[in-house]
Amino acid sequence: MSTTNKNIKIMSEEKISKALLKLGLPVIIGMLVTAFNNVIDAMFVGGLGTSQIAAVSVTFPISQLIIGIGLIFGCGAAPYVSRFLGEKNIKKANEISSTAFFNSLLCGIILVILTLIFIDKILILFGATSTILPYAKKYAIIFVSGSILNIINVTLNNITTAEGASKISMSAMLISGVLNIILDPIFIYSLNLGIKGAATATVIAQSITTILYIIYLLKGKNSLKISYQNFSFNKKIHFPILKVGFVSFFFQLLVSISIGLLNSKASIYGDYAVASMGIVTRITTFVSYVVFGYSKGFQAIVGYNYGAKNWSRFKETINISLKWTTIFCIIITILLITFSSPVISIFSKDYKVINLSIKALKANIIMFIFFGFQCIYTTLFVAIGKIKEGGILGIARQGIFFIPTIFILPHIVGINGIVFTQAVADLLATILTAILAIKLNKSFNFSF
Repeated sequence: MSTTNKNIKIMSEEKISKALLKLGLPVIIGMLVTAFNNVIDAMFVGGLGTSQIAAVSVTFPISQLIIGIGLIFGCGAAPYVSRFLGEKNIKKANEISSTAFFNSLLCGIILVILTLIFIDKILILFGATSTILPYAKKYAIIFVSGSILNIINVTLNNITTAEGASKISMSAMLISGVLNIILDPIFIYSLNLGIKGAATATVIAQSITTILYIIYLLKGKNSLKISYQNFSFNKKIHFPILKVGFVSFFFQLLVSISIGLLNSKASIYGDYAVASMGIVTRITTFVSYVVFGYSKGFQAIVGYNYGAKNWSRFKETINISLKWTTIFCIIITILLITFSSPVISIFSKDYKVINLSIKALKANIIMFIFFGFQCIYTTLFVAIGKIKEGGILGIARQGIFFIPTIFILPHIVGINGIVFTQAVADLLATILTAILAIKLNKSFNFSF
């Protein structure tokens, strides 16, 4: 049986719980490796000093923005690829995936060039102080220059996952992650490259992921044939990709802006505050990537069965996913609140950084118990073509609610306003998700 038929059989016939694990687990592992790379960078760079770890923190929003280009075309293509495969329309799926890939490559190159031209201004905008900027610039120039690889990887990750080939994503990212862990201490300390060594190690690791994806595509065992011959200039191909993709990009843009605003507000209190917010952001990003990764497998299955009009599997996929993600989020919340002190101490020995980070981690993670609920319904709306609702939920947490809160709350309660902004935004986003979820359930006459 070909890889394609195996993947389609998983989405259409496999027991739902097993199908979700087969497609979701490899993506979770792959995304965790990506997040772990950020954590590892922070851990090793933390040994260089508070200003250095703060420098990596102010560069983090740039990486999220660049990833957004890959998400425009990867996430934009993914639900349509799944649905067209469900409808047995391989030709259309090939057109969608090829168009998405080449567009991401072109737009990525343009974004990287523009980012490098205005790198100083961008870093200052994202919270770099006069003591942080020299380190941040050294790191960012290398990291941004190699980030075209990350754009390619994000695009291909989403497309191959939509096909059901999530194992290639896991393998590519896992190998890359292990390599980054090995190279970080060598480049930072053994070769005495400091913060530039962390960026260099990351770029080399990303290049391995790209090579593995290219090898997979050239083998021809998958149903999706990404080639320029399948690229389409037809706006009927571009518009659906962009319509969905801009939801993901706008979400990523808001993540970048929200982290930048957080750093900027924290910089008023000194480098230690920027470092603290950066540490907490990496930890919360790491655990949230489990849910994001799972949602990719969920999207492929729920989108396929929606296209195939298999309502019993469609409903069961949603039910199981809501239960699993909620249980995971509750466990993580309890663990991080309980062990916040030893977790934070891994990143810094500065007592001011540790004290503020512990407080911020507890505040940020308390509403994480509802994150799975938010993520599953956001993904569901996009997978079934309800872009308006999916878009609203996609921008609610880090945009509609976070941005006004970060401007208002610190003026009322000072640095505590920075610490509690995410929790307030999460509470409001959860309420909005519940309202839209109830309406969706009624429209399907389902009782989830």
